[in-house]
Amino acid sequence: MKNNQKMNKQQLLTRRQALTTVASVAGMAAIPQLATAHPLEEGTPTVPGNELLYNIRQAKCRQFTTFDLGTKVKAIILKAGEKATLINHDQPGIITRLWFTFSGWFWTHWDVREEAWPDQTMLKKLILRIYWDGNDFPSVEVPMGDFFGIGLCEYKPYLSKYLGMSSGGFYAYFPMPFEKIRMEIENTHDQVETSVFMNANYEALDTLPPNAGRFHCAYHSGTNPGQEPLSILKTTGKGNFVGCCLSLQSHLPNYLGFLEAPEYVYIDTDNEKAPTLVGTGMEDYFNGGWYFRDGEFAAPYHGVPIKDPLRSMVAMYRFHEADRICFEKSLDFKFINHRPAREFKFSSTAYWYQDRAIKLPYQLPEKDELVDWYYIRNTDHQAIP
Repeated sequence: MKNNQKMNKQQLLTRRQALTTVASVAGMAAIPQLATAHPLEEGTPTVPGNELLYNIRQAKCRQFTTFDLGTKVKAIILKAGEKATLINHDQPGIITRLWFTFSGWFWTHWDVREEAWPDQTMLKKLILRIYWDGNDFPSVEVPMGDFFGIGLCEYKPYLSKYLGMSSGGFYAYFPMPFEKIRMEIENTHDQVETSVFMNANYEALDTLPPNAGRFHCAYHSGTNPGQEPLSILKTTGKGNFVGCCLSLQSHLPNYLGFLEAPEYVYIDTDNEKAPTLVGTGMEDYFNGGWYFRDGEFAAPYHGVPIKDPLRSMVAMYRFHEADRICFEKSLDFKFINHRPAREFKFSSTAYWYQDRAIKLPYQLPEKDELVDWYYIRNTDHQAIP
């Protein structure tokens, strides 16, 4: 009996020691280490966390906005066929956050005029253009829906690190350096007017940091017979490719065979027989598998905001950060399907930086050809659920 009690006491002590040890380790992990017994290497932070947040630095934080301090009007109203300049600034800076919202794609119950009736094609017919450094050509020219990740004339809330649609808003966190900036927006719709709200946070600078590339966004769309290369970006010069968004749709139901196309990336070469990077399938490039077997999702660097197999439509995004694709002379990025494939329609946006602002590789379609889908899902965007 005494031996059993002794063993039980030892077992209990061992359990207590183990629990104490685990608790101590957990506590150490949870409590910030403000001091340490061993010397730190020079330059090592002594407080855990994101240095960019706690590091106090000097910066001139500013914001471009559509809000008029004089009139207290928040938005710019664009009637059908009108365009407006939202920003015209001639001093260096870096845009750190871009936010929009605009009407026209949902029912505005407070405005029942016919020109305010909703039309989801506004997401394709409202055009964003950004001109860098006094150039007369845009380095960003894209429909608003596509720029923010979905080109199917549909608003679908999703969140990622660099782009997203969040409860009626549209946001982008791509940093955008500039010596000068001009931003304009055009309503190419034939009937519907829109109210455009915009805020663009930026850091005002005396001079830009070395190697500050210019942000570009190229829009490309069309009809692919099935096995033709689908070009995402073809450019010359020096820069970094940092991502793309791609919307696809077939005219036959329950068909996603266009996802069989792997990426072919040619870096600083025009040898079509020797791609620098090549993948195993389109959904694989977007970090999915088996035609996105488990459906829609949104992650920081990749996602599928829309997957509708019945209507053979999908919208995807992927952003490159640590894995950004660097090129010195040229970049050619395309998807090529080597299996029998059916016709499909597509619209894509490519995002990249180059050492100087350049003209875009693709022309924006004529306004009557901007909306080119087999069909558009009818979605109900009520102000109150």
